[in-house]
Order: sequence, then structure tokens, then C-alpha cells
Amino acid sequence: MARGAIAPAKDGGAQEAAGAARRSRVSGIDRALQIFDQLRDTGRPATAYDLAHSVKAPLSTIYTIVDDLVEKGLLVRGEGGTVWLGPRLYHYGLAYERSIDLMAIAKEEMIDLNRQLGETIQICGRDEDMMVVLAMAEGRDHFQVTSRVGSRVPLNWVASGRLLVGHLPQAERVEIFRRCAKVSPTGRAELNPETLAIRSAEALADRLSIQAGESAYSVACVAAPILDPKGSCTATISVVLPDFKVAEARERYTEAVRQSARRIEGRLGWNGREG
Repeated sequence: MARGAIAPAKDGGAQEAAGAARRSRVSGIDRALQIFDQLRDTGRPATAYDLAHSVKAPLSTIYTIVDDLVEKGLLVRGEGGTVWLGPRLYHYGLAYERSIDLMAIAKEEMIDLNRQLGETIQICGRDEDMMVVLAMAEGRDHFQVTSRVGSRVPLNWVASGRLLVGHLPQAERVEIFRRCAKVSPTGRAELNPETLAIRSAEALADRLSIQAGESAYSVACVAAPILDPKGSCTATISVVLPDFKVAEARERYTEAVRQSARRIEGRLGWNGREG
């Protein structure tokens, strides 16, 4: 080789392959998040074997991570070798919640609306392609609501789901609904992404979304969007009640949730109004 020439790197192909392997390797943090997400999505404890199968990870890896998470209080062991979300996560959640003015104020308005109407009131948000119940105050009668705090349902099933994406561009709304729309338990939820995208924008413009019997028989939901200064729907406040009550007193419920949403915005300084 001539003097001064740069020698080619040795084993360049092997080094490149090793780098690709490192990039493709799933980190311990990612595996822990997969475990948390799987438990959250199923809503029930699971064994390490079940978790490994669900997240498609080596059983030995999941056993090691689960043991570490249990030791640190992020998971707790239950019967039959199962694990569930641990108390340390709850404390993190409380600390996070305390830092969010929106949730603190929305919960106060939720309680006031619950007292005013005597019905179940929910604060809902978006978790990717799902709507999630963030907070709930139960009604006074014996009407049972299946969607509890932490429940996640497809956006096309519920009134809040449409509002939560109503501010997005048309093409993005269509793509979201094309990806997430699922058949509801009653079979009555709209599935066409173009139709859902149009209704979503219309509902946001009207600051109101109503569904009855789409996610559960004889159950209706009247929701209003909580809009930030840019007009994006950050959350919703809704009343969940028997569908016949909406038919009997539609105006009462629609105005109540609209006013409540505007009060939340006003208290946050998002609309300059208190009413």
C-alpha cells in the first residue's frame, strides 16, 4: 500500500452488522413499557409467560424485568404467579395529576355538573386511536355505566371520540378513523372513515356531540369539547345517561355540558370568559 494512503477499516461489514443489531435491540425500558401497556390494555393481571407471549419477547428477558419491577414497587405479585400494576405507579400518577391544571379544574366542574344534573359525568381524553375515561362522578340513580376511569374504547364508538379529533385536518381525521374504527357491541357505531371525519368536524364546530345506543344499548352520551387557545380539543366533559332522558330533555343536557366546558376554558384563561 502506498505511504500516506488510508487503510480500509477492518471487518467493516461485521461492524455495520453489529451496529444494526444494537439499533434493533429492544431496550429494558421499552420492554417495561410494553409490560405496562399490555396490563393496561387488558385490564387484568397476567403471568410473565402471558406477557412474553403478548409482547413477543424472550421469556427469560420478561422474567428478569418483571422481577426488577416487582422489587421496585412498579408491579405487584398476585395469585397464580400473576403480576399487576404496582403502588409506585399510582403515586407517580398522583404527582403528574397535581401538575396539570386542566384536570384539577375539570374535576371540580365535573363534580358541580354531577350535583346539578344527578347523572354520571365523565372527563375524557385521547390516547392515540382510543378514547380514555380520565375522571368520573357517578349519578344518583341505579343506572350502570360500563366505562369506568381508565376505560379505553375506539374513537368511533362514542361522542367524545369524535370531538377529540375534530380539530385535526380532514385527511388526518380520515386516516385516524380508517385505522381505528371498530364494530361496536351494538353494531350501531359508524364505520365509514369519511363519514366519521365529516361528523367529527361538524361536532367540534357545534361544540356538541351526542350518541345513543352506539356503544351500549339504551345508553346515551352528550359531550362538549374543552378547547385550548389554538382551538384544539384537549379533553371533553360529558353526561352519560339512559337514552330516553335525552329524548325527554335534550336542551337541558346539551346546554349544561356546553356551559361546563366553557367554564373550564374560562378558568384556564383559554377563552377569556367564565360563563
